[in-house]
Amino acid sequence: MIRLILNLLWFFLGGWLAGLLWLLGGLLLAITIVGLPYTGAAWRIAGFAFWPFGKDVVSRAAISGEDVGTGPLGFLLNVVWFVLGGWYIALAHLMIAVAEFISIIGIPFALKDLQLARIAFAPIGTAVVRK
Repeated sequence: MIRLILNLLWFFLGGWLAGLLWLLGGLLLAITIVGLPYTGAAWRIAGFAFWPFGKDVVSRAAISGEDVGTGPLGFLLNVVWFVLGGWYIALAHLMIAVAEFISIIGIPFALKDLQLARIAFAPIGTAVVRK
């Protein structure tokens, strides 16, 4: 029940916008041939951004073992992502989290924004799982 309330508050107080921006970013990435490897990651993040409570971000290596996204190619794709834009997306989530930490009520939301910042740094090779 608490998760539902937190998710509803998150969604109506800005989660819809964060999720929508991640969806649109994934769509823009899908339009380009070069951005296709990042599209799935952006859409996974969008699902987390819409409804984050009751979910966690983990490495796919911890779930299914090593695959293409968790090996050297995944590392290279994450470096390219970070250089071309991941750092400022993560910085935006970090700044929002700092603002949310100001009030006690905002602390759970700030923690979720910190998770979004972490996944925005390196989205390839991560998965969103239910707790």
